Amino acid sequence: MEYRKLPHGEEQISIIGMGNSSLGASGGEEAEKTIAMALENGVNYFDMAAGDATPFPAYGRVVSGCRHKVYYQIHFGADYRGGKYGWTLDLDEIRRSVDWQLKALKTDYIDFGFIHCIDELSDLEKAEAHGTIAYIEELKRQGVIRHIGLSSHTPVVAEKVLDMHILDMLMFSINPAYDYRHGEYAIGSGDERAALYRRCEAEGVGISVMKAFSAGQLLDAKTSPFGQALTEYQCMQYALDRPGVLTVLPGVRNREDLKRILGFLTATEAEKDYSILGSFTPAESNGVCVYCNHCQPCPAGLDVGLINKYYDLAKAGDGLARDHYAHLGRKASHCVSCGHCDARCPFHVSQSRRMKEISAYFGE
Repeated sequence: MEYRKLPHGEEQISIIGMGNSSLGASGGEEAEKTIAMALENGVNYFDMAAGDATPFPAYGRVVSGCRHKVYYQIHFGADYRGGKYGWTLDLDEIRRSVDWQLKALKTDYIDFGFIHCIDELSDLEKAEAHGTIAYIEELKRQGVIRHIGLSSHTPVVAEKVLDMHILDMLMFSINPAYDYRHGEYAIGSGDERAALYRRCEAEGVGISVMKAFSAGQLLDAKTSPFGQALTEYQCMQYALDRPGVLTVLPGVRNREDLKRILGFLTATEAEKDYSILGSFTPAESNGVCVYCNHCQPCPAGLDVGLINKYYDLAKAGDGLARDHYAHLGRKASHCVSCGHCDARCPFHVSQSRRMKEISAYFGE
């Protein structure tokens, strides 16, 4: 295993961490064996934004004798008390959820306390107004939290929190499609995203990478926006080469997935080489939303790109994206079909029709 030092600390973080969004699906016994395998192979950084509650007691059992060797990203806003993942901005609910997570993990401290999934400025304002950020800062002063982090998909939100000068870590979605040119496939242009990575590196804020494979879309030529598939190792190397990045957090379901991911450590340079990206051009995009937000501003206040992104990720099986959509301030059902976005879309997407489709998909 290779390790990278946290700039605002002494922690040496494994370049391959582990995401838990899918681990619970294999059951508690397989989760325990997968966690043990990760530890045996030098993985020491674990993101606890899980798909359900299953991984927490599994970690508590496996890690109890070696807690000092493990770094947890624990999310203030993710709630598992009902067995499944939930998202909340209510401070009282956050307090109770974090307490549940600590008890399940059998720990009394948090390595990285994360402000969870803040994708809209309005959510950031609520996190401040409700006292969540102040609560996290107080826990850091008490020594309960060692470092403060943020998870977000939105550069402008991440920049706002960086302006607060409280972050030691940022969890951000990084992959070749999301970083492409003018932001056709993600929130924020390629330039905005690259500037964010550079700022994190300059200010000593480490980056842990989510969505390295774009929910699997990049691994299949049929769903890749480039019309060709990339490999997991190419995507991982791409992410690790971005400024500020310390670790990549692939989601694994079981030991078989983890073994394949760990193969990155012994892969050849040729297997990790992503220079083929220079020859890729996006597939024909007419009629397909690529999240560019050229349709902004929406008269009804919708973040059209983010709505479409959550929809596409949810259809690809991302359960967290479904929940994040449910908590948007303005949803597809708020579309007034004024046609403003239809007229402005460079890819000729009928967004007014698509908003009806998305609204129906989410049962609004």
